[in-house]
Amino acid sequence: MEASMPFSKPGSQISKQREHLTVNKVAPLNLTKSPFSHNGCSAFDATRNKDEDASLTVMRFFYKVCTVRLCCFELKLSKKVPGNNTGQRLCNNTRERGKHKAANVYSRRAEERVLEEEDRQMLETSRSLKVLPGQAYPLGVSELETGINFAIFSQHATAVTLCLSLPERGKQDRLDGGMMELTLDPHVNKTGDIWHICVEDLPRSNVLYGYRIDGPRSWHQGHRFDSSIVLIDPYAKLIEGRRFFGDASDKMSNFFGTYDLNSLPFDWGDDYKLPSIPEKDLVIYEMNVRAFTADESSGLDLNIRGSYLGVIEKIPHLLELGINAVELFPVFEFDEFEFQRRPNPRDHMLNTWGYSTINFFAPMSRYASAGGGPLNAAREFKEMVKALHGAGIEVILDVVYNHTNEADDKNPYTTSFRGIDNKVYYMVNLNNNGQLLNFSGCGNTLNCNHPVVMELILDSLRHWVVEYHVDGFRFDLTSVLCRGTDGSPLNAPPLIRAIVRDAILSRCKIIAEPWDCGGLYLVGRFPNWDRWAEWNGKYRDDVRRFIKGDTGMKGSFASRVAGSADLFRVNKRKPYHSINFVIAHDGFTLHDLVSYNFKHNDANGEGGNDGTNDNFSWNCGYEGETADVNIKALRSRQMKNFHLALMISQGTPMMLMGDEYAHTRYGNNNSYGHDTAINHFQWRQLNAMKSNLFRFFSEMIKFRRAHHVFGRENFIGKNDVTWHEDNWDNNESKFLAFTLHDNYGGDIYLAFNAHDYFVKVAIPSPPPNRQWFRVVDTNLKSPDDFVPKGVPGIGKTYNVAPYSAILFEAKL
Repeated sequence: MEASMPFSKPGSQISKQREHLTVNKVAPLNLTKSPFSHNGCSAFDATRNKDEDASLTVMRFFYKVCTVRLCCFELKLSKKVPGNNTGQRLCNNTRERGKHKAANVYSRRAEERVLEEEDRQMLETSRSLKVLPGQAYPLGVSELETGINFAIFSQHATAVTLCLSLPERGKQDRLDGGMMELTLDPHVNKTGDIWHICVEDLPRSNVLYGYRIDGPRSWHQGHRFDSSIVLIDPYAKLIEGRRFFGDASDKMSNFFGTYDLNSLPFDWGDDYKLPSIPEKDLVIYEMNVRAFTADESSGLDLNIRGSYLGVIEKIPHLLELGINAVELFPVFEFDEFEFQRRPNPRDHMLNTWGYSTINFFAPMSRYASAGGGPLNAAREFKEMVKALHGAGIEVILDVVYNHTNEADDKNPYTTSFRGIDNKVYYMVNLNNNGQLLNFSGCGNTLNCNHPVVMELILDSLRHWVVEYHVDGFRFDLTSVLCRGTDGSPLNAPPLIRAIVRDAILSRCKIIAEPWDCGGLYLVGRFPNWDRWAEWNGKYRDDVRRFIKGDTGMKGSFASRVAGSADLFRVNKRKPYHSINFVIAHDGFTLHDLVSYNFKHNDANGEGGNDGTNDNFSWNCGYEGETADVNIKALRSRQMKNFHLALMISQGTPMMLMGDEYAHTRYGNNNSYGHDTAINHFQWRQLNAMKSNLFRFFSEMIKFRRAHHVFGRENFIGKNDVTWHEDNWDNNESKFLAFTLHDNYGGDIYLAFNAHDYFVKVAIPSPPPNRQWFRVVDTNLKSPDDFVPKGVPGIGKTYNVAPYSAILFEAKL
């Protein structure tokens, strides 16, 4: 997510009134002693009554409205009543009515029979659960010899209630919030700041759970407790909610944690191994799991379109293209309907990019095939990773730890962290009435360097490596992770350092997006400990400006294609620590970069105020789609020029899904909210471009991977490159030529002409016993634009066409 294009994540939690019907599980009563008091209900001493019948009636009344603590816990069966946000527990109302009835109990024998009948019916629907104190670690759900353990951190909570829904309940009733409740006793079920409980005889899977948490209501101190909301456990490994992506009939659904302790470990296979591709050899393909196959043109069965399994079906395309790593848009659980939870200018859209995390451990459940739910989502995600690894393709996750889905204080969407302990999990400004700080552009900022939050993030990352075998992570708005708890920048951020030094994460690629929406721009200055790679935003901007013909950009362009040594040659850093890209999910697609001078974001509903204005784009003479063959030919050349520059640059190249066939979003440079062809991969268009643009892209990627001069381990020195240039100080010069030298004579000559006229260039002599072969001339039509074996007969000069580029290879 670009720092220059903030967009908030609106939506508010739709709480509903919950009807709590008290379950009557009591020990035999001794009428000679004062019974217990509970939840404000006064104890009733039966010895004060001389009328035995009246005594029995009153005791049955308290048997009805009060619950017994079993090992200091309260068991309730709750049912939500839609449409009311008061959170008032109706059992309290029942108690008040019961007091009135008690005053007239001697004359109301008929009511005794009614109460007894209700008691019988409620006992039939209850389930006896034996509970134990439990243990503080591990956080989340774990299995002990004595039962299922639940543990959650909350430093400032004063009351915690575990809510459970068991498998025999109807699916819709469970998702609507009908849950049993166990109230934790802080004297028994709390160790330090961790609340815990162990429940015997719970099923080992398919249980839904969450927490009601209460605490100080002092907003100005940063607290946002609301015990009417059932909250998701931050350590839940699976999330249950809506089953089908974009199902409008279920868009206000709730989300709950769940677990699976029954399934056997996933079978990765006896011959399975990690690709373990050296960073210098990576070619990254940024892609959206759902958008990759959601369109009907994918030709896939409706049940697997837009799913993890859909990606598996299209691995042949990735292999044909030639990439060896996919960087997946966020696949942590998120709510695609978050924009539609309240009226707002964007309530017509769905969150299709996923940069709005609900939980950091659970895979997006609606990417499972056929609405299979969270367990299938976890299994199918592993199947996808296994298949990609089998094809030699690594899996890098785009992860969002800088903010969550819970939005801002104006329109909060409380699902987890905010209600558990807002003051710990988020940065708050205690000097400004406890308001949330916003360095993410999305309303809240995760308090990443707080010890508890830092450990949560590390545990999450380890989980994805150990459980799902992912190969690396790209961190969205990573500069947020470089801020202290008060938001101030840190020179040595504990979290950034801990990720580098973690034993489990040591094999992973770790990539920073080194900026945030608070202006902390750290490209080339990111605290890297010689391991962090960075999205090179300066590469993107400088390459765009040179290729489109801006003046004064030749020197910067040369620096970028040479590996950005001016930014990254520090300590033990390498050229591959620069993630080079011209196009990413934010901003224009490659087609739109050469087709639009201005963003066209009207479909987003924000009056054109969203998305960056600094696109460094050029429409090649006409704004938008055109039938003009000359403009279309120029645009095609420019797209090939950009791709050629990307693939010959020192560093790690990354391209965006769809650019291989010139995908268009019709000028929308912030398309996060469109679950349509604007974002969906168009397989028919790919087929139409197979012999032209796709072929060029594929051949260029494979050529890069076959020639080590483009992916050096170390920064190039004077013996590695010859710049055929004596005009560096001329700002009007838009032509650059250079030779990359190979120790074995396989030199590569390159020239880029961003002038609007031909440039006749003198070609240097090839290495001894070699001759130049023309591999690329972007001015030529396919298939002559790229000839893998090369075309011999290159003379001493060559006419480089306007807005074109060439590549020659020295061969025997």
